[in-house]
Amino acid sequence: MLHEISYVLPDQEVLFQNISIYLNRGGKAGLIGNNGIGKSTLMKIMAGQVSPASGTVSTGTKPYYIPQALGQFDHLTVTEALGVSEPLNALHRILAGEVTEENLEALNDEWDLEEKCREALEHWGIRTVGLDREMSTLSGGEKARVFLAGIRIHQPDLVLMDEPTNHLDTLSRSRLYDFMKDSPATMLVISHDRTLLDYMHSILELTPWGITAYGGNYSFYKDQKKLLSESAEAGMRSKEKELKKAKEKERQATERQLKMDARGKKKQEKAGVARIMMNTLRNSAEKSTSRLKDVHEDKVAAISEELRELKTWVPDIDRMKFGFEDSVLHKGKVLFSAEALNWKYDGQVLWKESLDFQIESGDRIAVKGRNGSGKSTLMKIISGGLTPESGKVYRAEGRRVYVDQDYSLLDPDKTVYEQVQAFNTLAVPVHEVKMNLHRLLFPKEDWDKPCAALSGGERVRLMLCCITIGGTSPDMIILDEPTNNLDIPSLEILTAAVKAYKGTLLLISHDQAFADEVNVTREINLDNFI
Repeated sequence: MLHEISYVLPDQEVLFQNISIYLNRGGKAGLIGNNGIGKSTLMKIMAGQVSPASGTVSTGTKPYYIPQALGQFDHLTVTEALGVSEPLNALHRILAGEVTEENLEALNDEWDLEEKCREALEHWGIRTVGLDREMSTLSGGEKARVFLAGIRIHQPDLVLMDEPTNHLDTLSRSRLYDFMKDSPATMLVISHDRTLLDYMHSILELTPWGITAYGGNYSFYKDQKKLLSESAEAGMRSKEKELKKAKEKERQATERQLKMDARGKKKQEKAGVARIMMNTLRNSAEKSTSRLKDVHEDKVAAISEELRELKTWVPDIDRMKFGFEDSVLHKGKVLFSAEALNWKYDGQVLWKESLDFQIESGDRIAVKGRNGSGKSTLMKIISGGLTPESGKVYRAEGRRVYVDQDYSLLDPDKTVYEQVQAFNTLAVPVHEVKMNLHRLLFPKEDWDKPCAALSGGERVRLMLCCITIGGTSPDMIILDEPTNNLDIPSLEILTAAVKAYKGTLLLISHDQAFADEVNVTREINLDNFI
């Protein structure tokens, strides 16, 4: 499908080169890799929307492509976005009596097209969305489901999807998983949704060194990467010992040579060797010392390079420490309680049945519900960002951290170092602040980088650095769709950190794999109250 593809950015930087992808008929492949590595560009090349600098594209059929950014279709109606407006308009003209050759050709015998469109929208839970509706009036989840409905309408042989689950609620994700399982179409999917990736037949990992294919689903890929990582770690330990020995030998050899040179010079002086001969012998000794030094330096450099190569195979997650300590509150202490709690929008109550519940120290709670059920509103009430319009609430004293999907607790105008210091309310000494930055893989050269320039993974690590800066954990961490827009390495870092946290956790996430991995033990389902 893609053979020896290369792409060059406008600033002449090579994004990737000599990339080849071949998909078996009916095969389903997941394309993964760090954000910014070029996954979306690669898919756009396959979709025919971007031209490569070199290489060939041969899909054999017109792909059905669902991009990640759906706002670009806001100026279109639903039928225009789906590419069915022309035949539908022809159908309406024919039904109105304009039975022309032009209209019949445009319709192309799709007499049931309108019914097919409505059935597809209903299948994806958006039957109330009219075909003439403007895309700009739809939510992100509704837009995503419109394009998923298009697969059912067009029945393409090749489907390309870029982060299709980003805006989908739990029910819509479940429908997508069923579709992936049953569809005969050939598919290439960019996703960080590990449940979705487990329906893939193969995983393609794009890295700065090229693309590597793993012949199994995401769980198989993860097992293979673990084996590689363990092998690399063993190699690193061996190379670190070898490097230490090489440096010690270099030091010893240099000291021996200097002593020998010094003894030789004294003998020559006692023997009354002529000055011109002394200079010749000294130059010869210096050259000998230099050659010896070069030999040892070359060996040390070679071992260091091998060590750097091995480190690239060890995930960031295995090289960092999160700094979470147990919460100081004893288990079972009431941190929040609500009695007859409700909220109003435009004079209408959000929940038909008011909420009564309490949160105790050590709870790990998932707040669930379809889009629009009030999950984020409830989280903001719990965190103290909103005051309920009816009912009673109790909040215990303590430190709460609210993290939304945009990590907006980070100030884009601050540098990395300034951002961490802004959270340093306990006046932790500067050397400890810098140690904390190093623990989360921020070397000195990154400290002056503005937060606005950080990648998704860097934002996750900086957020973790900020909330652990004082060496004590928050009493409560509230996560509102934290996994959206993260690549898989960043997602795994966040997962490991949240698992290590022993305090009270509140979570909104449609990513069931994430909820399971961070050990959620209780649910508040708002669908039961609307």
